[in-house]
Amino acid sequence: MKVAVVGATGLVGSKMLQVLEERNFPVTELIPVASEKSVGKEVTFKGKPYKVVTADTAISMKPAVALFSAGGSTSLEWAPKFAAAGITVIDNSSAWRMDPDKKLVVPEINGDALTPEDKIIANPNCSTIQMVLVLEPLHKLYNINRVVVSTYQSVTGTGVKAVEQLMNERNGVEGPKAYAHTIDLNVIPQIDVFLDNGYTKEEMKMVKETKKIMRNDNIKVTATTVRIPVMGGHSESVNIEFDKEFELADVRKSLEAAPGLIVVDEPTAGKYPMPKDAHERDEVFVGRIRRDETQDKTLNLWIVADNLRKGAATNAVQIAEYLTAKQWIS
Repeated sequence: MKVAVVGATGLVGSKMLQVLEERNFPVTELIPVASEKSVGKEVTFKGKPYKVVTADTAISMKPAVALFSAGGSTSLEWAPKFAAAGITVIDNSSAWRMDPDKKLVVPEINGDALTPEDKIIANPNCSTIQMVLVLEPLHKLYNINRVVVSTYQSVTGTGVKAVEQLMNERNGVEGPKAYAHTIDLNVIPQIDVFLDNGYTKEEMKMVKETKKIMRNDNIKVTATTVRIPVMGGHSESVNIEFDKEFELADVRKSLEAAPGLIVVDEPTAGKYPMPKDAHERDEVFVGRIRRDETQDKTLNLWIVADNLRKGAATNAVQIAEYLTAKQWIS
């Protein structure tokens, strides 16, 4: 099928091309889309060069599906135009995530919510995706009351400019800044802008998106999101309070059986999830599984995933694969 990638020259867009190729998605013609300044440039897919075109041109070429990763304003402007032309849009920005008329999808959890009529489908926030993949099997068993999460997020979540800032600082080179503060040998307890309640937009995304994906407004979530000087891979410390009592052996067993998860939990042998081990992997890794000894029915664990893959590009492609398997796009 014809597949458009909007934002094809960015970090996530480039990763989408890589994942489409690796997973052998049935692309007969790739339509890379980017800003005006990138039009005419070439991207390579399966060894073949494709010229970058405008969004208008892409619509006229009638792709079956368009993977968007070009920012919220671009998505708000162009996703409806693609959808009006009968093109299914899978959007990686925050533009449509909390729209009550749009599905917010992690295929392993709520792919069944999709219908052939869904023409704009939202891809969740990277830090939310990896967390809910762990929460879902545990919620089915024990019913989650409350989640406290602190994140340790890679600079790749911000984009190319942030990666350049980190490497420039590491090498003592002056250059453009993605952050207001130094990131090398530092952590920044701010991701996105602050809201009136004292939380950042990133933190509130995790709160609201978790409820929507898990189809449960009763789960209480509170988050602190932090940027760290790591190149690829988000980590999360998660404290989960259940309605029911649990056995650690049963928790491990349920996580080991859950799709998309790998349990790495031998702390005495120095084995636990780390960003470097999740790099270029599609799975979400979970470890440091232990009771919270200060409170009944409460669990602590540590979650790591490649934020550009399962946290963004891979999840989007998996949505497209789900639609293809249902024969809703072709």
